[in-house]
Amino acid sequence: MFLFRKSAEMPRPEDALKGRSEAIAVPPRHYVNGASLTGPWPEGTKTAVFGLGCFWGAEKKFWLTPGVISTAAGYSGGYTPNPTYEEVCSGRTGHAETVLVAYDPTRVSYEQLLKVFWEDHDPTQGMRQGNDTGTQYRSVIEVGSDEERRIAEASRAAYQAALTKAGFGKISTEIRDRGPFYYAEDYHQQYLAKNPRGYCPDNSTGVACPVGLGVEQTGLGVTAS
Repeated sequence: MFLFRKSAEMPRPEDALKGRSEAIAVPPRHYVNGASLTGPWPEGTKTAVFGLGCFWGAEKKFWLTPGVISTAAGYSGGYTPNPTYEEVCSGRTGHAETVLVAYDPTRVSYEQLLKVFWEDHDPTQGMRQGNDTGTQYRSVIEVGSDEERRIAEASRAAYQAALTKAGFGKISTEIRDRGPFYYAEDYHQQYLAKNPRGYCPDNSTGVACPVGLGVEQTGLGVTAS
């Protein structure tokens, strides 16, 4: 059945599934911490979007990060509006599985979130993570400003140096401008809290990321010292 075809190539916009105008229904509150899933959040809250393979384990890694207010699993970077999980898995929407992270920049910096991102997957694998293959598993950082892009690109360069030293190949992570974030279905939200024994592959490289360690304070929050 085409909906479950795994594709390692991005579809052309004209070949993408049409999707729908109605948003996928999601619960109002985070299953783990009770925060709003869709906002509004406390004044000063910032958001970031990362794709690092299967969003179940990725979301858990971020909700466990101190300073993170809320997280959500979703789809972004593609062409199909309000896609379903089955449509994304078909490879015909162009979306990656991503995590929306709402965070308090006085408690955790964007650099520190990038450190979590880099260390929780293998960013050299292209259109897959481990045995999970397809465009939806690609590595993605979605940036919302020129400053975020500068920091993300600097972090990629720093981590590339660390990976190269450890014998890994070239990072394939895409750094792209923020586009629409479409929330995934209810059962995907905080999946591993609802299903503690659920699928959660560890595709990390084991290489520490130097980003966020001893760098200067930026307008996006105070970094670790």
